[in-house]
Amino acid sequence: MTISTESLTYWTWQGHQIHYVKSGKNSSLPPLLLIHGFGASTDHWRKNIEVLSKDYEVWAIDLLGFGRSAKPALNYGGDLWREQLHQFITEKITRPTVLAGNSLGGYAALTVAAEYPQACAGLILLNSAGAFTDTSPLGSTKLNPIQQTFQKFAQSLFKQPWGSRLIFEFVRQKSQIRKTLRQVYVNQSEVSDRLIEEIYRPSTDPGAAAVFGSIFANQQGKKVDQLLSEMSCPLLCIWGERDPWINAKSRSIKFKANYKSLTEVFINAGHCPHDDAPELVNQAIADWLIKL
Repeated sequence: MTISTESLTYWTWQGHQIHYVKSGKNSSLPPLLLIHGFGASTDHWRKNIEVLSKDYEVWAIDLLGFGRSAKPALNYGGDLWREQLHQFITEKITRPTVLAGNSLGGYAALTVAAEYPQACAGLILLNSAGAFTDTSPLGSTKLNPIQQTFQKFAQSLFKQPWGSRLIFEFVRQKSQIRKTLRQVYVNQSEVSDRLIEEIYRPSTDPGAAAVFGSIFANQQGKKVDQLLSEMSCPLLCIWGERDPWINAKSRSIKFKANYKSLTEVFINAGHCPHDDAPELVNQAIADWLIKL
């Protein structure tokens, strides 16, 4: 699916332009809202939208600060995106929706499901981000003093405007984007020039560097276990089990300990299973949606 600039659609939220995509029509089943991860956009869901919209009403949205959405100087975090997503469901979709989020987008979707249950018909998390109250993942190794010192230095660097700008300019280089994606994708053929460009392009927008710095400098909201305790909708967790950034097995144990009635699917993929192994993810989502 190719998105042309002539067909871009926007919604105004709190005075800011929010880009979104809508495809497909099915009034008999809950609509599906796809929410991208850090540094990504609606483009990251193109392989899923094209397939799932044949049977479902599918929406995808660029979170404020990402993709083709505005990038104003704000304090970015889960609370901001929770309100954006809830208002989008209320004003544009207008009925209870299944939210599907990858990484950072998974955490944002989780906050909506917890705080606004009436708006959420179900929740799909794909290698979702967010910390638990117990911050020691099972099977983790304890950092040595040198690693601890480096970690503290990196955290302090992010909080300095010049430091976060320096890091931003480094990580947004196309060569670095490609290198990072190859580390977190199992199917290397999916790391295409098109994907690199889709991630690079929004980083050239005015305000992109400030958004990057704000996200790392601000508190991200409630812990995952707190949010799960407030949630009541059906939950599907899709795990890219070869994700080098999170331990899928360990997080699975924590999710099951805090939310008994969930469905899980483990896929031979990395941090972005929907783009790394789209056929498997599309089938897993379709199989689960039909049971709602």
